[in-house]
Amino acid sequence: MEQNTAPYREHNRTSLTKEKLKQGFLDNLYFIQGKFPTLASRNDYYLALAYTIRDRMLHRWISTATNYYESGARTVCYLSAEFLMGPHLGNNLVNMGIFGMVKEVVEELGLNFEELLAQEEEPGLGNGGLGRLAACFIDSLATLEIPALGYGIRYEFGIFEQTIVDGWQMEKTDKWLRNGNPWEVPRPEWAQEVRLGGHTEQYTDENGRLRVRWVPAKIVLGIPYDTPILGYRTNTANTLRLWKSEAPESFDFEVFNRGDYYGAVDQKVTSENISKVLYPNDEQLSGKQLRLEQQYFFVSCSLRDMLRVLAIQNIPLSRFHEKFAVQLNDTHPAIAVAELMRLLLDEYLVDWDDAWEITQRTFAYTNHTLLPEALEQWPLPLFASVLPRHLEIIFEINSRFLDEVRIKFLGDEARLARLSLINEGGERYVRMAHLACVGSHAINGVAELHSELLKQDVLKDFYELWPEKFRNKTNGVTPRRWMILSNPSLASLVSDRIGNGWVRDLEQLRQLEPMADDADFRKEWWDVKRANKVAFAQYIFKRTGILVDPESMFDFQVKRIHEYKRQHLNVLHIISLYRRLKENPNLEVPPRTFLFGGKAAPGYHTAKRMIKLITSVGEVINRDPDIRDRIKVVFVPNFNVTTGQKIYPAADLSEQISTAGKEASGTGNMKFSMNGALTIGTLDGANVEIREEVGAENFFLFGLTADEVYALRASGYHPYDYYNTNPHLKDVIDLLRGGSFSRGDADLFRGLTDGLLHHDPYLLFADFQSYVDCQEEVSRAYLDRDHWTRMSILNAVRSGKFSSDRSIRQYCEDIWKAEPVPITLLGQNEEPTGFIQ
Repeated sequence: MEQNTAPYREHNRTSLTKEKLKQGFLDNLYFIQGKFPTLASRNDYYLALAYTIRDRMLHRWISTATNYYESGARTVCYLSAEFLMGPHLGNNLVNMGIFGMVKEVVEELGLNFEELLAQEEEPGLGNGGLGRLAACFIDSLATLEIPALGYGIRYEFGIFEQTIVDGWQMEKTDKWLRNGNPWEVPRPEWAQEVRLGGHTEQYTDENGRLRVRWVPAKIVLGIPYDTPILGYRTNTANTLRLWKSEAPESFDFEVFNRGDYYGAVDQKVTSENISKVLYPNDEQLSGKQLRLEQQYFFVSCSLRDMLRVLAIQNIPLSRFHEKFAVQLNDTHPAIAVAELMRLLLDEYLVDWDDAWEITQRTFAYTNHTLLPEALEQWPLPLFASVLPRHLEIIFEINSRFLDEVRIKFLGDEARLARLSLINEGGERYVRMAHLACVGSHAINGVAELHSELLKQDVLKDFYELWPEKFRNKTNGVTPRRWMILSNPSLASLVSDRIGNGWVRDLEQLRQLEPMADDADFRKEWWDVKRANKVAFAQYIFKRTGILVDPESMFDFQVKRIHEYKRQHLNVLHIISLYRRLKENPNLEVPPRTFLFGGKAAPGYHTAKRMIKLITSVGEVINRDPDIRDRIKVVFVPNFNVTTGQKIYPAADLSEQISTAGKEASGTGNMKFSMNGALTIGTLDGANVEIREEVGAENFFLFGLTADEVYALRASGYHPYDYYNTNPHLKDVIDLLRGGSFSRGDADLFRGLTDGLLHHDPYLLFADFQSYVDCQEEVSRAYLDRDHWTRMSILNAVRSGKFSSDRSIRQYCEDIWKAEPVPITLLGQNEEPTGFIQ
């Protein structure tokens, strides 16, 4: 009998015709799910469809691996503690160019396509902008045909599922894996051992050289789970490799036989804790230790995996930095600097100088924060207990580094203290941002303002030492998910006018600028926006029971809840507008729906009270008959990628109101602008560049600049003076302090108002009047719907700079030195020569 040598490429599994897709769907329902239609659940149908699409992806995936293997291409490795991917099915259909065809196939089979899309659980692999940026970047890397691997942790549970009970945030376990994940492929044969704790020993090797041996207290295994990441309309399928922690032996039979039934599985439980949950609460020491273990775990697995690839491809160790360009996405993976040194020194016996050259030429570091408290530091005793060998290496790196600083800045002991990798003031800490700076050949910020402020403030001493290391790489977002998938009506309108080339070159949207003056086009644009708002109003009612008017202005602030993002400044304006409407019912302002969304960290009690403030103000306003739907306030629970795909297309106004000099970049601001929302904001983060691109006349600017913020703080900021001299502000705060929005409980928001009156670290009071005045300008603009639509069009068509494709091109040219590798699909009878690297 003739043998089929390539069953994974048989025609039924790779064909993109409707008939073969139908057959593949039914085959997977039968052979993978073990169901026939009468017994199949919606989840069975979703999984059958997912496996059908994955079959087509695997052909691209294996072909990509083969091409990379044969070319020996330089590979970008993106190390990130988060990858906020969002649901895979819709995005994969878009990138394969078969979204419409598959929709027809599903509907011809008598199924509801939208229900199958909605059935997918969103992967709980990230929380905020940092994780979503990583997802956009790996989408762009594949679209631009750049060989790349994303490395992170396969969290069993996401940060949490947010519900709102009596106005308060409640956290539920995010069991995103409960129904399985059809997009991942486990690779247990590539497991890596990770050491933790213990002590070190010195010994002399056979050449008489002094070496160090790490004797760990425990060892855990990292099991890789691979997900293919498709490029848009390319043959490229890169890999997202996430590590799950397991015990080397999950069951101790000897302990079990002694009657210790719990002890027999204790090692399994403690080992699996490492990849159990995204961002464990680190208020307690045990939480801090687990977080450090998480970071080291995925970094160690990833670097060992790169060394495995190097060996398979027969590339000399001395060329590690030529094969791999490794990007540290913030400080979470910064321990990679010490780990690569340890691997080279202790396991491959490389001399220090050679190891250090490889290390520095391998890594580049992206800083994502201007908040000093967000720059990770680990107490020395904790660090020593978890990673004793790494602490020794860090001490040696620091000693050699400070010798270099002494030569350049002779006698400047204060500078030495500021630059040291060890914070010696009081309790001693390891400074992870400093380790990343010293161990990397490039350091970048994520917006022009952010990068300048890094040089002037947060990393000023490093900039003065190594100005050549610093550069800017403004963030971007992928238009595939954030326009094609989330706003198909707008995407179709654009493509009808200028073709599809804009999806890969977003600057082509500028061809539509003249259409902003075309009345018919403005009407079509407005009709798309209104339809999106109608759909979102229905979603709001389903989720919250609150009816909102799609004709009202949809004013959104959706992002992580944090004091520096100033959701409470937004609330102060809402109260002020409410008060004015109560006093003057004839006030000419357009109806407005204020919409909030975002999660507060479980231990961040002030942020959780800010959510309660939003919901409490909404409770009062939404049931006041005097207002007659002129204002509505809605908190949309459990903000994530899935809800974001509904929110951005429906937005009229985007609130980007952080204190100037605090937001690194922001990417939500880009998604809003890309979908035609206008921005009200400070000159903070990427707002500066958005305003430059869309035009100052199409952006609502208020508030102090970063320089003015610094100057005000330096001269002495007294928030109580603003309260006393601004009657309007005083009335708003007094309403809160008097219990008007807390059912008479004057103490409920006392902590928030007292903090603002006596401290106000993010200068809400200083920006309050400017913000209120700017909001009046917003209201006047919205009353002229035709002019507003023109501004909306110009915001969208001038957003080309903010594609993640542009960001990745700049990283490739300036930092990674990575080139595209076009992929040729394997033929029907052609054997693969590579592997999924």
